[in-house]
Amino acid sequence: MDLPFIPLLRFQDFLLCLARVVALVAAIPAFAGSGVAGRIKIGLAVMLTLLLFPAMSPHLPQAAISLTELGLLIVNEVLLGVLIGLVAQMIFAAVSFGGTVIGYQMGFAAANIFDPQTTQQLSLMSQFANILALLTFLSLDMHHFYFRVIVESYTLLPPGTLDFSNGAVEELMRLASHMFVLGVKFSAPVLALLLLTNLVLGILARVFPQLNVFMLSFPLNIGIAFLVIGLTLGGTFAVLRREFDTAGENILNLLQLLR
Repeated sequence: MDLPFIPLLRFQDFLLCLARVVALVAAIPAFAGSGVAGRIKIGLAVMLTLLLFPAMSPHLPQAAISLTELGLLIVNEVLLGVLIGLVAQMIFAAVSFGGTVIGYQMGFAAANIFDPQTTQQLSLMSQFANILALLTFLSLDMHHFYFRVIVESYTLLPPGTLDFSNGAVEELMRLASHMFVLGVKFSAPVLALLLLTNLVLGILARVFPQLNVFMLSFPLNIGIAFLVIGLTLGGTFAVLRREFDTAGENILNLLQLLR
């Protein structure tokens, strides 16, 4: 299929589309971070812009604009693309938070590894939770959903339309608070069993003072935590699927509030 020819007079429209698509591609969890080369992100964004430009062009400015206005619109488009990707990033942040809590309770506080997604040192269980969430994200084709959101965002929010006074800030705060609730839900089964285990070990330490509870707690906590994670893996996938499905509604709701 031949790609549509873009006249020179419409090159500014192409730049506006490219700004939003580049920001969104860079914010999508599957492509965020240093794990994916910048050239791949830019190439994918340019290809998507070329393919989607005919569908987005009716919603772009039809008259020529000045260089200053073009710069302001590009900043506006980048901000909007980042906000759309932030909704899914909050889910991954919640999963990472839950994994960090689990790791500390298991005794993996010093077991940190480099995370290419965030370019930071994360705990071992937090990295495991991130990979689990990323595999769920890809298996549900959520990255394809974000590509469809690009066209729908131009229908709801043409370039130059971005208003935070209609409740968008409150919606972002609600999503941020839900992030901590999701992190607690993610780590709750393991925390409950480890709390019960520590309670039993505390009773044993009082009954048998000669028992080295400190050395016994390390392998016991690790074994119980991995056992609970394995038994609740199906429920974890169900929670992640519900959150990713809800993310689509949250994005559309956020776009409505930004009008």
